[in-house]
Amino acid sequence: MDFARIDDTPIAYEDRGSGPALLLVHGHPFDHTMWRPQLDRFSRTHRVIAPDLRGYGITPLGASASTGPASTDPASTGPASTDLAVFAEDLVGLLDHLRIDECVVAGLSMGGQIAMELHRRHPERVRGLVLADTFPAAETEEGRAARNAMADRLLAGGPDAMREYADEVLDRMVAPYNTHAAPHVHRMMCATDPVGAAAALRGRAERPDYRESLTTVAVPALVVVGRDDTYTPVADAEEMHALLPHATLAVIERAAHLPNLERPEEFDAVLDSYLRSLVRPS
Repeated sequence: MDFARIDDTPIAYEDRGSGPALLLVHGHPFDHTMWRPQLDRFSRTHRVIAPDLRGYGITPLGASASTGPASTDPASTGPASTDLAVFAEDLVGLLDHLRIDECVVAGLSMGGQIAMELHRRHPERVRGLVLADTFPAAETEEGRAARNAMADRLLAGGPDAMREYADEVLDRMVAPYNTHAAPHVHRMMCATDPVGAAAALRGRAERPDYRESLTTVAVPALVVVGRDDTYTPVADAEEMHALLPHATLAVIERAAHLPNLERPEEFDAVLDSYLRSLVRPS
């Protein structure tokens, strides 16, 4: 792993291969290793960059998360929120550090929403957009309350709360029939810093609605979803696909929320076809 100092925070990242740039943005509560199969596969044809987002993996939370109180619960301490805009600007700073003018941005779940925010703020940096198992709508009142309550819970319980959360949601992250992927996913969740996870949950609760901005995406896009994803069902992917002017929709059979790990061969085949379609004639 290498580090780039962005806004006084050392952002950890893996940088492999050469060729057109592909930026992989992980979801919550994971780290860059959720992209391990794609790092191995696409570094043969692309320059693949996979960072640990601020507050995840070995990247510290740093100072960009706002520090005002976000809850009346006395157990709620530490940073109040890491907005998706902070994550997006970290990624642009990383691209600047690596002297990459444009890239394909691929994000899954929260990573997909960060990819949408990056495009909304810096469309000139995005050569292509891959949105996997994510959705563009702003949070509902019920969802906002649930995310803030989970943030309080994680801060109050610390690492034990992360393990409890991982145990509770593992079967939704990874379909029960995809047991090969479950241990890695569970380890990532348990290893996540609860303070960083809580800050991201609060920031994500306040995210904007990206549906209008998706209608302005001029580059080709790829929407991917696991057939059995209950967090972001196929219907959500279909609605998002309809908003994008130039998009392909791919449904990965026998996968839930993490098709890139559950069905890497099928996921990679779809991504490979999309990336090949972006190659400019010489």
